[in-house]
Amino acid sequence: MKNRSIQAQHSRRSQISSQYSVIYWVVGICIVALGFAQSKERVFKYAVHDMTRPQPAIVTPGPACISSAPSDAIVLFGGKDLSAWSKAGSDAPAGWSVKDGVATITAGSGNIATRQSFGDCQVHIEWMVPVELKCESQHGCNSGLFFHSRYEIQILNSSGNVTYADGMAGSLYGQYPPMVNPCRPQGEWNTFDVVFRGPRFDASAGIVRTATVTLIFNGVLVQDDVELLGATAHGARATYSSHPDTGPIMLQDHGDPLKFRNIWIRPLGNPQVSE
Repeated sequence: MKNRSIQAQHSRRSQISSQYSVIYWVVGICIVALGFAQSKERVFKYAVHDMTRPQPAIVTPGPACISSAPSDAIVLFGGKDLSAWSKAGSDAPAGWSVKDGVATITAGSGNIATRQSFGDCQVHIEWMVPVELKCESQHGCNSGLFFHSRYEIQILNSSGNVTYADGMAGSLYGQYPPMVNPCRPQGEWNTFDVVFRGPRFDASAGIVRTATVTLIFNGVLVQDDVELLGATAHGARATYSSHPDTGPIMLQDHGDPLKFRNIWIRPLGNPQVSE
């Protein structure tokens, strides 16, 4: 009986030891996996809206010219009215004024958004900061062009007006400064030509394709097929949240009477593949 008791004790100890070994092994794997995941997290050199981030070089653009909409484009604003737009988030008419072929922000009337939703697209827009506006960093001459009402390209007077690099004209706000600064002075028209490809999400709301932006600003390439980090945020890192493949184009009312003209869009299919 004594030998059987000793054998039973040894057996139980062996089982306990084996169980602890499995636990230690699982914990070890988890620690290694956590460390690997942490090592994969992106490390940023600059904080969001970091004033120490270098300012892009100034480039003088070529002469301005009006770009007429191509035959397959949808004209969002051709100078007549804002019937293609509504107050963002509602069916109410856009509250901005239209005069002499130009739409002007009516401060406090709210953002405006296209009544139609779009996915991947090419957009042309012309904007101007009136010469009489007083611009101080982000104040006095600010607006924005949003895709899906959440991914912003900053509109701002960046000619002689210094702000954080990731918030100047042509920046992907809070994420990427423009490669160079070709902004025209106040009172002159600026042009954005954008190729936007939206993100894609799987059935579990996981990101399977990040959004990308290519931006030609006054004829100068300033964003080159850049991968967005997520939806625009102020003072925080951008993150993604699942949404449909299409959404409105939105223009921001930041309280400043900026002007717009000649806005058109070309919906795009999937990227080309070699055949």
